[in-house]
Amino acid sequence: MIFNKTLTHWYSINKRSLPWRETKNPYYIWLSEIILQQTQVKQGLPYYEAFVSEFPTVFDLAKADESEVLKLWQGLGYYSRARNLHTAANYVVDTLNGLFPDNYKDLLKLKGVGDYTASAIASICFNEETAVVDGNVYRVLSRYFGIDTPINSTKGAKEFKALAQELIDKEQPAEFNQAIMEFGATQCKPKNPDCKICPFQESCIAFNKNRIEALPVKIRMAKAQIKHYNYLVFLSEDGKTVLEKREGKGIWQNLYQFPLIESKHNLKSSEIKDVISRHKLLENRTYTWSEYNEDVIIHKLSHQHLHTKFWVINLKTLPKDAIATNKIRKFAVPTLIGNFIESFNF
Repeated sequence: MIFNKTLTHWYSINKRSLPWRETKNPYYIWLSEIILQQTQVKQGLPYYEAFVSEFPTVFDLAKADESEVLKLWQGLGYYSRARNLHTAANYVVDTLNGLFPDNYKDLLKLKGVGDYTASAIASICFNEETAVVDGNVYRVLSRYFGIDTPINSTKGAKEFKALAQELIDKEQPAEFNQAIMEFGATQCKPKNPDCKICPFQESCIAFNKNRIEALPVKIRMAKAQIKHYNYLVFLSEDGKTVLEKREGKGIWQNLYQFPLIESKHNLKSSEIKDVISRHKLLENRTYTWSEYNEDVIIHKLSHQHLHTKFWVINLKTLPKDAIATNKIRKFAVPTLIGNFIESFNF
């Protein structure tokens, strides 16, 4: 088919030099694909290099503590990816003797591996004819073929997967998959794609019908929920503070944070005083407190926006299990907390 040959030719000339393109080792391909989910290459590359350096084999990753993995992942967000990464590594080591599955169907059994990641590994490492479909692929196909089906719908997922599978170059599926992802990332970009030098300009429906900005189509998601967070930053005279591990399910599961008080609205200084005084760590203690940020810090997650304030509480002593402030950077924390730690300059 002309489409796939044109695409792979473009890729042979324009592909970026990236470390995971120099190998077919499934461990490294898997690692790169998990890191690059919902992450741009320029942000993910340093994390990939750090993980390869710290955990050069799947055995090294499996025997690490989850806290080590989360700490190395800090700042990438979507922490379930890191937890799934660790779980899958243990599965490969304990159940598969360190050998990654060599086909799409069995790769899907790995925790955190879905259709896209399984297709990428199967095609790149084992030359299986299974097409990848990610955000870049949705965009390229919807624009080129003028498809209005919402990409975040069940119908859309099936339609685009079937189309990609029909288009895949059966002689070189790995090249095709990497080419279409690269084309979407660097040429057919979400905004301001460089259509003037696009090899598909003459046959692209979106370009010829002036619909570049309208495609792909997405169903509008529910409006993000607003939550009000108040973090209590305890500081003792002997240089200690308090961090708590988040338990239960959630995107920040097993990460550390300062003691948290949720409120129904943004609390002012006059309102927080009574709330602080009821905290168990302040019973029968003398302390002073201050507002760190007068304006709320808004931290946006995919499904909620956190309106956050930090309150600094100074007191003489803290419990024995308190943490020395000079060791606070050793703990895996959400980006919101990490940014505060850097700005506060413990």
